[in-house]
Amino acid sequence: MATVVEDQADGARQSPLSDAVVVRFAGDSGDGMQLTGGQFTLSSALAGNDFATFPDFPAEIRAPQGTLFGVSAFQINFGSSAIDTAGDAPDVLVAMNPAALKTNVPQLKHGGLIIADEGEFNDRNLAKAKYEANPLDDGSLAKWQLLKLNISQLTMDAVKPFGLGNKEALRCKNMWTLGLALWMFDRDRQPLIDWLNAKFAKAPELAAANVAALNAGHAYGETAELAGPLKQHHVDPAPAEPGLYRTLTGAEGIALGLVAGAQLARLPMFFGGYPITPASAILHHLSRLKEYDVTTFQAEDEIAAICSAIGASYGGSLGVTSSSGPGIALKGEAMGLAIMTELPLVIVNSQRGGPSTGLPTKTEQSDLYQAVYGRNGDAPMPVIAARSPGDAFDCAIEACRIAVQYMTPVMLLTDGYIANAAEPWKVPDLAAYEAFPARFLTEVPEGGFKPYGRDEKLARPWVKPGTPGLLHRIGGIEKEVETGHINYAPANHQAMTDIRKAKIDGIKVPDQLVELGAEGGRLAVVGWGSTFGPIHQAVRRKRAEGLDVSHVHIRHIWPLPANLGQLLKSYDKVIVPEMNTGQLKTVLRDQYLVDAQPVNKVSGQPFTIAEIEAAIEEALK
Repeated sequence: MATVVEDQADGARQSPLSDAVVVRFAGDSGDGMQLTGGQFTLSSALAGNDFATFPDFPAEIRAPQGTLFGVSAFQINFGSSAIDTAGDAPDVLVAMNPAALKTNVPQLKHGGLIIADEGEFNDRNLAKAKYEANPLDDGSLAKWQLLKLNISQLTMDAVKPFGLGNKEALRCKNMWTLGLALWMFDRDRQPLIDWLNAKFAKAPELAAANVAALNAGHAYGETAELAGPLKQHHVDPAPAEPGLYRTLTGAEGIALGLVAGAQLARLPMFFGGYPITPASAILHHLSRLKEYDVTTFQAEDEIAAICSAIGASYGGSLGVTSSSGPGIALKGEAMGLAIMTELPLVIVNSQRGGPSTGLPTKTEQSDLYQAVYGRNGDAPMPVIAARSPGDAFDCAIEACRIAVQYMTPVMLLTDGYIANAAEPWKVPDLAAYEAFPARFLTEVPEGGFKPYGRDEKLARPWVKPGTPGLLHRIGGIEKEVETGHINYAPANHQAMTDIRKAKIDGIKVPDQLVELGAEGGRLAVVGWGSTFGPIHQAVRRKRAEGLDVSHVHIRHIWPLPANLGQLLKSYDKVIVPEMNTGQLKTVLRDQYLVDAQPVNKVSGQPFTIAEIEAAIEEALK
């Protein structure tokens, strides 16, 4: 759903900012916490708040109910000022069972509010969560505010008139909880009621039951406030430029950006993919955009997916494929084929915890080596990293531009956090983007056709199969300079390897900017990808305390910006926070001989602002 933000009067823009609020919904993977969080996010967008979300899924498809490893959580940070992260410590934790409480309460802010469904705190569920005593009664939660509600029973009472069985009735618990949350933060219920009626249009009794549960939770909040323990908190709208806004996830940003890139290249797009967490959502979104000349193909495996995309590019379309780390490994040989044949191809890597199957639903940044170096032979390829859902749109366009203009595959890095997270996004005017129409060779040039001849960018000509007079060889065996014939000669292989490297090294990318702070100083915090939010907030806070620290965030991982080495050497110290064991740090040391120091995290969770702040303080001791 999109909203239009009108221009505001000066007085409205200068209204006092209220603090941001962090809410986490947590329960069993069958409790509908992602749906609850998603709809609460929608209410935040309609209220005009800025926000960032963090859906946290169990790593198993359906872990046993009530277990610690089956907990699903959704966190949202929303407020009336700029929001860059999903927040560190929640202010409010909604725990639908003992396991949800145990796994999430350690992160709750001191003095924060726990809303617990005491109806689920029975002996069986307490044992599954490895509680020896009921934490709602033993005083162990004393440092937080505790509101014990029998949400299960209250929901059953609310939906009783609709004749649902116990199992169906209890599925409405998330709507009761959402109704309470909407009351807590002074939100309008009507958009959610409309959504429920549309969702269950073919089952009106389910729609009515869910609406009743939503209204009952909202009404309970009004009653509880009169009794004292629960207070209503209003969060003002955030200042925003006038325009059309919508909620955007990273997967949606990638999908829309790929379509926009293909449109700017004046090309049809072919997407070959294979389902894998968390990349599958890109295929889902693109499959609904056929009217933009997009063809989607769900292949039988990862190798077929990328090879079909290469074939589409050979045929004159913009080939695109997508996966996560394990699938990217399977695509490795075909990436080398795209590099050898010098065809445009966009490869999206939605990184997740690894190695092997690893942590399928958790986030990590551990595929940078794989992206930059991870192919057999000398096989250089441009690499771009998105830093947020909105930035993913622009990065996808940039990946398409480089692929088409330089006749090369390009890897676009995102991760599980960006793919699933959401933020408000101002819908851009595509007319403001510079087009980069693809150029096909359509007739034999003067002097004869040279399939591996080069233009000023060292890109070879793009020829559609069947073009009269332009018959040429294609394949993975080494090509002869200019002619494209098979040639194993040592001098030819040296020359072609050098040319392929020079083409990638010569790609024009923007100079590196400093996101916050000065060009030069005591400390630079250098990041890439989804670490942008926590780094930016931490640097902002430390600069407000008077510390000499700057934030540098790299979008073009390979080739790196031409001015980056000089920029990094202008700081006394450089630290590199990343969700791996130090991959970008190694690249920076290798390329610029700077003493970049790693700040690593590989827990499957994104950095908190506090962790980056602590790293800054340690570096400046």
